[in-house]
Formats: sequence, C-alpha cells, structure tokens
Amino acid sequence: MSAEALLTEAELESLRQIGTNMVANAIESFNVRLRNTGFADARVRCMLEDLPPMVGYAVTGRLRSGEPPIGGGTFRDRADFWNSILQVPPPRVLVLEDMDDRPGRGAFVGNVHASILKALGCVGYVTNGAVRELPSVQAIGFQLFAGSVAVSHAYAHIFEIGTIVQVGGLDVRAGDLLHGDRHGVLTVPHQVATRVPAAAERLQRKEDRVIEFCKSQDFSVEGLGEVIKTLH
Repeated sequence: MSAEALLTEAELESLRQIGTNMVANAIESFNVRLRNTGFADARVRCMLEDLPPMVGYAVTGRLRSGEPPIGGGTFRDRADFWNSILQVPPPRVLVLEDMDDRPGRGAFVGNVHASILKALGCVGYVTNGAVRELPSVQAIGFQLFAGSVAVSHAYAHIFEIGTIVQVGGLDVRAGDLLHGDRHGVLTVPHQVATRVPAAAERLQRKEDRVIEFCKSQDFSVEGLGEVIKTLH
C-alpha cells in the first residue's frame, strides 16, 4: 500500500474512539460504496465484546484445519508467514479465510498464536473459521472475530499468504483498513478514512437530537417528522 494511504497515529486513535456502527454510518455519508457492502455478515462475530474498538491494516491468508499432512504428523508454522506480516504497516490485523468445506474444524489462533501475533504488531484476528482459549486471549487485549469457537487446533495451518480473502461475505485485501467492535467488522475506504471521525461526530449530534426529542414531553408524531428531516 502507498505511504499516502497510511493514517497518522492521531488519526488511528480518532477511529478507535468511534463504535463500528457509527463508522458504518459515516462511510455511508460519503457514497463511496453500496450500503450493503464493506462489512462482514453474521457468519463472523466478535468473540471478545468487552474489548475496545480494533483498528488496523489487514494481513491476509488462507488456512485449512480438517486434514493432516500427507506424511502424517502435524504442520509446522511458516517462518515466511511471520515475516510477511511485517510487510504490512502496523497496527496489523490478521485475516484468514478458512477453506475447509466446514470452516472451523480447528482453531489457528489461541493464546500462543495471539501472543505471537501481538508481538508482531497485530491487534486482532478475523476469520470465518474458529478461535479458542478466549479468556487467555482477552487477558492480553487481543481482539477476535470468528465464525465459531473450537476445542482443538486440529490440523490448522496456513497454505496461502497475501491473497484476496473473503470472510463473512467481506472481501479483504492486504493493507485494507479494518475497524471492528462487538457489533462486527468492516473495511474503511482509504479515500475517506481521515474524514470518518468528523462525519461520525456530525451524525452523532443529529441522532442525539432525535433521541432527546423522543424523551421530551413535547414529543409528537408531527414533531418527530420534522426532527427526522435533520438527519438527511
């Protein structure tokens, strides 16, 4: 990705202060993509809802976990994969598409791999497959988005690095900017990323006016219609 697409630490921190729902609303205001695209659907959910919003650049790959290697035994971690993570600027988010015909047979990320990934500058992990050891991972402040929780790592291994992947209907490319919290995960288009916080603040003020009107003694359907107009 180009240096121009990178956000400053202050800009990244501004995004961390916003919930993913409001980030989605802000992106919609720029009309840079269809409103039914750019986010993972309910097949991928936040596993650690108490952690703050996650913001980072995607490191992508594909994995399988259901079958052992041809020669038996287990798969070894790939040093080329660990090195490839460092090619994407921090903060990083690992995004792996589980290619088994039943994703989630085994979990690639538990407490050990979460610790390794955090040491490599990653702040979270997104997969349509499984994760495990949730309490230990939460304790180190590493966010997880996944399709399921698994008991075992089974034969989880990465076999492709840097490709375009799809998780929960969301296409993710290496270097994409991701934002996620308890409501889900989405991509933030680079061309509007620096403008999202200000747009979110404006939208929040408009929503607050509607909510306050609904609580007031002056509430009426007619008045509600007038207040709703201010949202557009």
